[in-house]
Amino acid sequence: MSGGIARGRLTEERKAWRKNHPHGFVAKPETLPDGTVNLMVWHCTIPGKPGTDWEGGYFPLTLHFSEDYPSKPPSVNFLKGWRPAITVKQILVGIQDLLDQPNPADPAQTEGYHLFIQDAVEYKKRVRQQAKQYPPLV
Repeated sequence: MSGGIARGRLTEERKAWRKNHPHGFVAKPETLPDGTVNLMVWHCTIPGKPGTDWEGGYFPLTLHFSEDYPSKPPSVNFLKGWRPAITVKQILVGIQDLLDQPNPADPAQTEGYHLFIQDAVEYKKRVRQQAKQYPPLV
């Protein structure tokens, strides 16, 4: 029964996303080789926030939803403090915020964390290099 809830919620979120989503963001359910749509896997792109070192980069990620969504979060390494009311839109905007405002108390990547703490200038330089490696797909 929960699978129906997950797919129903994702169908509604997909409709809402198509009508209103943040500029530069992409979130599309996976299209299978036979042309059917897999609502349980979404391919997304998050733009670097304007005015930050991430600006100009478009960062890909994939959201994998379980049949227990929205009670359980999709698998994305950035998520903490999950609440069932959180939507795909909120997930992607939240990750964009984390790019420029990482939480040093809960690092997602050891090397990036150490550089962020020990050498802010080099960290910012590498962020700008990363942004150049992920230009817009359009």
